[in-house]
Amino acid sequence: MATTRLMPLHTGKGRTVGTAISDILDYVENPQKTDNGRLITGFQCDSRVADAEFLFTKRQYAALTGRTRGADDVIAYHVRQSFKPGEVTPEEANRIGVEFAKRFTKGNHAFIVCTHIDKSHVHNHIIWNSTALDCKRKFRNFWNSTRAVRRLSDTLCIENGLSIVENPNRHGKKYNKWLGDRKKPSQRDALRGFIDEALAKQPADFGALLKLLREAGCEVKDGGKVPSLMAPGWKAYARMDTLGADYDVDVLRAVLSGQKAHTPRKKAVQLTPEKRVNLLVDIQEKLRAGKGAGYERWARSFNLKQMAQTLNYLTEHGLLEYGALSEKTAAATARFNGLSRQIKAAEKRLAEIAVLRTHIINYSKTREVYVAYRKAGYSKKFKAEHEAELLLHQTAKKAFDELGVKKLPTVRSLQTEYAALLSEKKAAYGEYRKARDEMKELLTVKANVDRLMGYEDQEKEQETKEKQEQSKGR
Repeated sequence: MATTRLMPLHTGKGRTVGTAISDILDYVENPQKTDNGRLITGFQCDSRVADAEFLFTKRQYAALTGRTRGADDVIAYHVRQSFKPGEVTPEEANRIGVEFAKRFTKGNHAFIVCTHIDKSHVHNHIIWNSTALDCKRKFRNFWNSTRAVRRLSDTLCIENGLSIVENPNRHGKKYNKWLGDRKKPSQRDALRGFIDEALAKQPADFGALLKLLREAGCEVKDGGKVPSLMAPGWKAYARMDTLGADYDVDVLRAVLSGQKAHTPRKKAVQLTPEKRVNLLVDIQEKLRAGKGAGYERWARSFNLKQMAQTLNYLTEHGLLEYGALSEKTAAATARFNGLSRQIKAAEKRLAEIAVLRTHIINYSKTREVYVAYRKAGYSKKFKAEHEAELLLHQTAKKAFDELGVKKLPTVRSLQTEYAALLSEKKAAYGEYRKARDEMKELLTVKANVDRLMGYEDQEKEQETKEKQEQSKGR
């Protein structure tokens, strides 16, 4: 659950570079906070004299490059990395901090990692020299560096089985707040509310209804005669035949087929799915638990680094619910397929124009020969003397018939159409490549989530059951 913050460090008024570096290092290396210096790790520097070594490289930089520092010069960078209380040991936190600094600076800058244990939460202070080890260049902050810091920190946390913190602004309300200040309803009341809202979306059939319930956060067990449901926040399943007569499976099927109208219970709680991080939380819990067939199968084919990338993608794109992920994946796939069809149609027409243009030219060149052949009464002697021209003419006429051309267009109009289509294809191809990359990324993310959470198996089971029901009905 590491939270991170990147802070560029400047000299400040009334201080020299050496003094400024010493001040920040004295604070982060405080023996009372680092277990008497035990939780301090240096890279390419001695933590005891790191301020002097940092300053020496800066003087070497000035001597080698001839560049002078301005008043706003960044002398070092400071990252603060905090962890959830009780989730990580100080030693593990220090190791993660070192790994973070090595990856982020690519091993090109000296740094120290100081792990503080004076608060309820263990946290790292990571300081790296802005001047590179070769004394020829400096670390330059870049646009969106804060996001890059967080992404790398989250990746390391996931690789080490730790939870992460999503953007606080994207957090939804807690379950009880979500329901209001009223008393938390019973699970059956909650399930009736979920079913009411799912029915309002007019699903095509009972399988689609169960899919909507899953997307809303309910767990569905559909292996027996009567499906069982479990609402978010509950630990036990409830059979659908215990929800009341209006929520019986046969009654719901009749409602879905249009044979009966559904009247929601007055006492049923209307549950609008909240924008919460249930998907991310569920994934993290699954990873920490390391249980279930879905996890074991996924772990054999993937690794934690890939799942870290998946979680980062979900967080950055605000895909906090499985339904939102599914919708965006479907939309990206549809856009890609649409552009693909557009490009193929343009390519087909371009090929037709090229062929048609050739035949029009051949037809025009051989028309007089064909007229003379006809006037000669289709003479065999004339045909033998002009066989090549007549063959081109006949081939062109046959092509016009196959293409359904009643009136021959001009070569100029074909060239104009060809140029317009070619320009359209080039423009579409740029969007096509972007759409393809977006679709591939989303499909990969969704596949990782499905395999880990077992959604893939649920869909297969549902498809199998639907096929069995269809075969019985025949």
